Amino acid sequence: MPNYQARVLVNLRPSVLDPAGEAARSAANRLGVTGITKLRIGKSVELQIEAADEIEARQRLELLSDRLLANPVIEDWTLELEPCSSTS
Repeated sequence: MPNYQARVLVNLRPSVLDPAGEAARSAANRLGVTGITKLRIGKSVELQIEAADEIEARQRLELLSDRLLANPVIEDWTLELEPCSSTS
């Protein structure tokens, strides 16, 4: 069965405050890194999945992203998916 390499990027929706991002932006300024006008922190989830084809892999990963990896009330997610030649 084919393997697929996936990355799910999860970010807070633009309307949701990001206290961690604001703290990091302030800390960067204190370190002398100026000019950062916006900094938001998200998460990246990388995984491999076996599926009969790319359509099945995408459907399963969309379900996983909607129900487990992201909170749909406050977070958006995007999916990157490509065939994988390695099973490691």
